[in-house]
Amino acid sequence: MIRPATPADVPAILGFWNPLIETATVGFSPTPHTVESLTAQIAARQADDRAFLVAEIGGAVAGFASYDQFRKGLGYARSMEHTIILSEASRGQGVGRALMAAIEDHARARGAHLMVAGVSAENPAGLRFHAALGYAEAGRIAGAGYKFGRFIDLVLMQKLL
Repeated sequence: MIRPATPADVPAILGFWNPLIETATVGFSPTPHTVESLTAQIAARQADDRAFLVAEIGGAVAGFASYDQFRKGLGYARSMEHTIILSEASRGQGVGRALMAAIEDHARARGAHLMVAGVSAENPAGLRFHAALGYAEAGRIAGAGYKFGRFIDLVLMQKLL
């Protein structure tokens, strides 16, 4: 089941997102989220009529997907960037595809023209996932990210909605 996130979902999301922040280079932020910061992010996205959705399997949160404007300013008002994170147990089961379809539909219905993915070059599964959904590489920014004492390339992928 795909549904809007609620504050009650925050502990479950933190349970699978923060370990990735702390141990992996799928994202470049070194700072784990807190209950307060994630609750505020969910509320802000929903207040701006942007999706923050969770996938629920058997009553447990299996992953989330969210989007916001790609860059600030009116010139980018129809270009969105998303985040998708799945629990380890839910990967490879179609959960990610369902979440992406839901946020793309949500964005398209609100006039978005483009969805952007910023994927770590050290995340080949993320690159393959987005390519399988019709995202094309739009550019690579060498050394854009820094984590664990090294610079990491950022791959920008895009899909016209």
